[in-house]
Amino acid sequence: MSEAMTELGTYLEAKRPDCVLAWDVTHGELNIDVAPSSVTGFVEFLTNDSTCRFSTLVDITGVDYPGRAKRFDVVYHFLSMYQNHRIRLRVSIREDQIVPSLVDIHPSANWFEREVFDMFGILFSGHPDLRRILTDYGFRGYPLRKDFPTTGYTEVRYDEAEKRVVYEPVSLVQEYRQFDFMSPWEGAEYILPGDEKEAEAK
Repeated sequence: MSEAMTELGTYLEAKRPDCVLAWDVTHGELNIDVAPSSVTGFVEFLTNDSTCRFSTLVDITGVDYPGRAKRFDVVYHFLSMYQNHRIRLRVSIREDQIVPSLVDIHPSANWFEREVFDMFGILFSGHPDLRRILTDYGFRGYPLRKDFPTTGYTEVRYDEAEKRVVYEPVSLVQEYRQFDFMSPWEGAEYILPGDEKEAEAK
């Protein structure tokens, strides 16, 4: 698969040098860096070119790098069911930059772009209805930014006992964000049904 991805990366760089800033194959997956101004033209090429035929937009997400001048990466995942290939596009932008919307090429981009806007505050020009999709009405801030505070906000939930919607302050301790990536089964002592019979037999 890596050979096929390397061939595809070479092909795309040769065909669209105006769009491809850089590319690499990591873990058998092709990653292509594209300038924000070139993203719509390049996606149209990926969709229509007979060698590519990336007709399915799988997902759009964002990545926050607060220490970089180009703080955000907008990441697009495409699938070619015809060639059985996957490709990932990365568009690096400053916090104040706007990315062209892909809704006219891939209608499924509509909710993906709204989610990226809601979680990261990234704007998409040409989007028909760019408004929040996951957070509550009147929510302030962008929860997936690395500098989003873990206290001082409210959450909304339905309280079964009170039979109404209640607003509560959010307070997440910093430890909530720490993960040791251990299996939940490691270090646990379990007594399974029937184990006591073994102990009795001894």
